[in-house]
Amino acid sequence: MKNFKESSMKVVFLLTACVSIAAVALICIFLFASGIPTMGKIGLKEFLLGIKWKPANNLYGILPMIVGSIYVTAGALLIGVPVGILTAIFLARFCPRWLYRILRPAINLMAGIPSVVYGFFGLVVMVPLVREYLGGRGMGVLTASLLLGLMILPTIIVQSESALRAVPESYYEGALALGATHERSVFFAVVPAAKSGILAGVILGVGRAIGETMAVKMVAGNQPVIPGSILAGVRTLTTNIVMEMGYATDLHREALIATAVVLFVFVLVINLSFSMLKRRGEK
Repeated sequence: MKNFKESSMKVVFLLTACVSIAAVALICIFLFASGIPTMGKIGLKEFLLGIKWKPANNLYGILPMIVGSIYVTAGALLIGVPVGILTAIFLARFCPRWLYRILRPAINLMAGIPSVVYGFFGLVVMVPLVREYLGGRGMGVLTASLLLGLMILPTIIVQSESALRAVPESYYEGALALGATHERSVFFAVVPAAKSGILAGVILGVGRAIGETMAVKMVAGNQPVIPGSILAGVRTLTTNIVMEMGYATDLHREALIATAVVLFVFVLVINLSFSMLKRRGEK
């Protein structure tokens, strides 16, 4: 009976894994089968390097959206990664128990807040603040980066804290035995040992930052031009798709699907780059 249960569960796990792989494969096939011929129609150079997105004039250049996605994602990482990792270190090694009981549920609650709520917060709080103290319309690269940096914090904090707590206590105790202080033991013994898990949290944060749509749409300004400053309006690849897919037809719709292909490749390249860095760090 026990062997039957184990065999049946193996089959169940295998089937679920196959379903997951098949779903990803079908998505890839749909995107590439629809998007690559469209790039051929428009012209690969004109599509990827064109700076004008005017569907009414049959101009489908997505370079402004590519640059906008890079700017906003990079800004979110510059804000969210240091804060997230330091917060995880504090929770894992420095936080008093009574404060931990308050902070950890609050962080978990942040992870469950819908994107549109974050977007509304950015629209009514962050946009006026940026407009008043820094100038401009308030909707731009800086506001979108700040909001995305806030949104990726729970992902980075939870993953990094788990990685830090998984480090054997002997690492910390060994550093103390060699005469290191509590702070040096944590930052020079525990944190380097947990860098693989911390990097995994950063990768997940990057995935959310790149794929976020609704919140960015509400605070980025949605201008299909290359931003000249951090206060200028910007449009990302995801917002470009969601804003126009509802009414797009023919070549316009196909160009949006091709944009999704570029976004897919963009995410894939970033994940592969992080994976290579992770493997180098483990050697």
